[in-house]
Amino acid sequence: MLELSQSTDLVRVLHVARVRSIGMAETDVVIVGAGLSGLSAARALRDAGRTVTVLEARDRVGGRTMGGQLAGAPIELGGTWLGAGHTQMYALVDRLGLETFPTWNDAGRLLLDLGGRRVPLASHKGATPKLNPIALADLAQGLARFGRLARSVDPAQPWAHPEAEYLDGQTYESWVRRNLKTRIGRSYFRVLAEAVYSADGADMSLLHTLFYTASNGDLETLISVDEGAQRDRVVGGSILIAERLAEGLDVRLDSPVARIAQDDAGVVVTTRAGAEFGAARVIVTVPPTLAGRIDYQPILPAWRDQLTQRVPAGTVVKCFAAYPEPFWRAAGWNGQAISDRGPVKVTFDVSPPGLGTPDAGSAADVGILLGFVEGGAARRWQRWPETERRRAVLDCFTRYFGPQAARPTDYLEQDWSAEEFTRGCYGAHFAPGVWTGYGDVLRAPIGRLYWAGAEYAVQWNGYMEGAVRSGRRTADEILEVLS
Repeated sequence: MLELSQSTDLVRVLHVARVRSIGMAETDVVIVGAGLSGLSAARALRDAGRTVTVLEARDRVGGRTMGGQLAGAPIELGGTWLGAGHTQMYALVDRLGLETFPTWNDAGRLLLDLGGRRVPLASHKGATPKLNPIALADLAQGLARFGRLARSVDPAQPWAHPEAEYLDGQTYESWVRRNLKTRIGRSYFRVLAEAVYSADGADMSLLHTLFYTASNGDLETLISVDEGAQRDRVVGGSILIAERLAEGLDVRLDSPVARIAQDDAGVVVTTRAGAEFGAARVIVTVPPTLAGRIDYQPILPAWRDQLTQRVPAGTVVKCFAAYPEPFWRAAGWNGQAISDRGPVKVTFDVSPPGLGTPDAGSAADVGILLGFVEGGAARRWQRWPETERRRAVLDCFTRYFGPQAARPTDYLEQDWSAEEFTRGCYGAHFAPGVWTGYGDVLRAPIGRLYWAGAEYAVQWNGYMEGAVRSGRRTADEILEVLS
């Protein structure tokens, strides 16, 4: 019987012989996933003179960005916004010959619907809602306390915080219950959990929410439009970024990866259809929950598999309703609502640009409301029959903006947890104990395997900006070892 070392050597020899004999396509780097992270990494590697093949499971590029049409106008079924501080995305938009336009926020009021009270709020950043003084004071102290905690966390290494074990040993929800005393204060923080993380507060570690806030500037940036993370959209839709990034790259669509085998000689990536690609290095850019479903040979270390089991994707459905015009604007609303009554608790005006101008064209003469169904509410709502789901969404729009909202000319839902090659959005949320147990190895390569994506970004984690930054960072790491 062979000793273990002899057996391992034999496997390596056989692997090298097989790679040479079957004549598979060989390249410097194979990238799994043609989202913004994978395409950004591919561009950086190609521009540095390296050969790259991108394997994409879907029949399109873009990953969690996705284009669509409603009432003749383009809409973003996936990632939508560029915001303050998203420097690489704005530079990318400019370099690709695209344009941005501001999210509608110029006129009208935002609606707060909390604790049974409808409160209009000025739409500019930093506006103060007219709430009961006790509730307002409670909300203000909660926001200040959470902000101080978030500023104390280093997003590059949250596990190194002096109280990391304490912060990571509790949930966001348990913190809310201890620190907010009024119904309105707690409701506001719970809606933020769904809106920002597409999860319930009880699903995730307090340390993770603090990390995410610090990664994206502060809580106000995360939830704001002007000077916030929802400031601008791409004319024609954000999917155009991915489509133009992919031009000139070797992207193989309809190629879901089933197996990745590595040894000292290289890596062989095998698709479900049996196509094989040899490479010196591989970047896996799919969400962690999907990365954990690939067959790795040799198997990944136990800690890596345990990590992917503990970072589930959020649950979010985007619901769009089109109208002949954005009637809510004339009524004094900007189309944004925040409510503690669902299933839709957050809305935006996502009408196309140029609306109402002489050269807008028929496709632009439409008003579009976007409603988010997220977290636990989404997990329940998505099981209902289609007619009940639609009625519940339109009931929310009607409650916020009046009876005209009940009669859209077109309607569309996009459930990201139902997507085979996504299984949830916006990104992964970390359960208690994950950052302190696995944070220091989250981004570490394993042999010839590297990881990239919005979940791995230090800055602007969870956003398109973070995905681009992570892809480029990983490409830089590989260029160093291949040089």
